[in-house]
Amino acid sequence: MASEPVPLLDAGGALVAIDGRRLGRRAQATRRKLLDATAELLQTRRLLDLTVVEVARRVGTSPASFYQYFQNVERPWRGAAGFETCRRLVAGYIDHWDQHRAVLRVRDLAAAEGDQRFRRVRNESLSLLTERLADRIAESQRAGKVAPTITPYAAASAMVAMMGRMAAYHRELETRGFTQDDMVETVARIVFQTVTGRRP
Repeated sequence: MASEPVPLLDAGGALVAIDGRRLGRRAQATRRKLLDATAELLQTRRLLDLTVVEVARRVGTSPASFYQYFQNVERPWRGAAGFETCRRLVAGYIDHWDQHRAVLRVRDLAAAEGDQRFRRVRNESLSLLTERLADRIAESQRAGKVAPTITPYAAASAMVAMMGRMAAYHRELETRGFTQDDMVETVARIVFQTVTGRRP
């Protein structure tokens, strides 16, 4: 899952602040620094442990400055905005597969045949996404939205495996009479409901 928030754009496609103002060069540079600082901190911290204060301090600015560009450190998983986040996740996963299909198929084939090097690479590359989804499922579970009998990491692993299979074979599957957009919508709804316990 990309940690970078969905950018706020105006009708012309220009970056804007939370209040709708277009961002000039200096503001865009500050926004970029905040995103880079978030990415650096996430290399050693869990997303749920990261605070706006830490990100702002890393850049040498204030939390108020952070909130000019982003609503929060984390991407929301609530309501229409939350479902759009989930839809972008699924679409991005498929796009990533399409861009790197040859390498990813070799990786997965070698891992399935027992090559420990490729298995380690596959597990490491998928673990960040799996852990983030597991954190979200656990959060929904604590809020009483997801059944206590569900194991968050197992559910997250199932979601990642499903996205991987659909991404790997979506071209063949689309010959069955549905489009890639149909598949993204359907998979996103399954992931969203599993992670949040809510219907989109």
